[in-house]
Amino acid sequence: MSGDRYLIRDQEAIYFLTFTVIDWVDIFSRKEYRFILTDSLNHCIAHKGLTVFAWVIMTNHMHLIVKAGKGNNLSSIIRDYKKFTAKTIISRMHEIAESRREWLLNKLRYAGNRLTRITNYKFWKDDNHAIVLDSTELMEQKINYIHNNPVVDMIVEEAEQYIFSSAKDYCGVRGLVNIEQLS
Repeated sequence: MSGDRYLIRDQEAIYFLTFTVIDWVDIFSRKEYRFILTDSLNHCIAHKGLTVFAWVIMTNHMHLIVKAGKGNNLSSIIRDYKKFTAKTIISRMHEIAESRREWLLNKLRYAGNRLTRITNYKFWKDDNHAIVLDSTELMEQKINYIHNNPVVDMIVEEAEQYIFSSAKDYCGVRGLVNIEQLS
């Protein structure tokens, strides 16, 4: 990934990842787009060998703690996830009454035009800010960071109140993504 200092070197390790929309554009303020992300995560869990331990979707980025199962390639899963979600969200933008549609599409088109490998739109930044989580302490720190993102942004008062996060799961209530809890 271009310029990314945080590379996925061990395809079977547990990683903290951040996927960011280009230019930090607030696309996920619409629940329709967030559901595309959660549904796609569940697809990757069911069909691609992805294990998700924690996640949160904010307005312009998402954080995950994940790993790929034996024989699966985490980098490939991420590539496929980002490609599918980008195309699906852009397609959905054309279908719904998105008040910022033209502005958003122009922004994504402009970012895509700057790269020869992109034909239309660029949605996600290339880097994933992958940090290997090789200790229980680091895993707990990142889970707390993920779950407290909506609290820090003053979206909710308590982490478990935020629907688009695994905080509910860690409080004993099943959430939107089929996670495995880290103990």
